[in-house]
Amino acid sequence: MPATELGVDGWRKPWSGGNGGSCVEAKRLNDGRVALRQSTDPHGPALIYTNHEIAMFILGAKAGEADFLLS
Repeated sequence: MPATELGVDGWRKPWSGGNGGSCVEAKRLNDGRVALRQSTDPHGPALIYTNHEIAMFILGAKAGEADFLLS
């Protein structure tokens, strides 16, 4: 979905810092889903995930299941 269809308010950068301003922005939608977009391309696409999908991703990342992405 084009991120512009989700409005300009409510986007947050929970994972920013130390990367020259290039980060992922997140927005909780009214229906509980979560949208993610690239901060350097706010007019580009947004990926939409259910609350359950985001929860499983965060829990998995905290448990180290995504550490393979760092090496």
